[in-house]
Amino acid sequence: MRKGLLLPAALLAAILAFCLWNSAAMTAGAARWRAQLEEADRLAQAGDWEGAAAAIRRGYADWSAGQTWLHIVANHDAVDGAEAMYHRALAFAQSREDSELRAELADLRDQLRLLAEMEEFSLRNVL
Repeated sequence: MRKGLLLPAALLAAILAFCLWNSAAMTAGAARWRAQLEEADRLAQAGDWEGAAAAIRRGYADWSAGQTWLHIVANHDAVDGAEAMYHRALAFAQSREDSELRAELADLRDQLRLLAEMEEFSLRNVL
């Protein structure tokens, strides 16, 4: 009987390990992406619009590198929403629209925080 439980227990342990890894990876990724956006915000506040646009482009490239993983593990609407926000933020930076850019960056940082929160391994998300 004990041998019959070994495979299901190993499978559950593997699933748990993946969930914990995914949660940590999403939290780290979201923190990195948010820091990149904070840098873009800081540059825009300083009047360095080219630097702000470049920071958004670098952040978007980093974000894009994880798209396959994000579409596998995360809510597609949340990922697509963040994608659209990156594009709007870049457009606002290129047109030097300060208040719109700052609002879009704040919304995008919040969206990324929520994306990580949705993947967090917690009782609220399990139930």
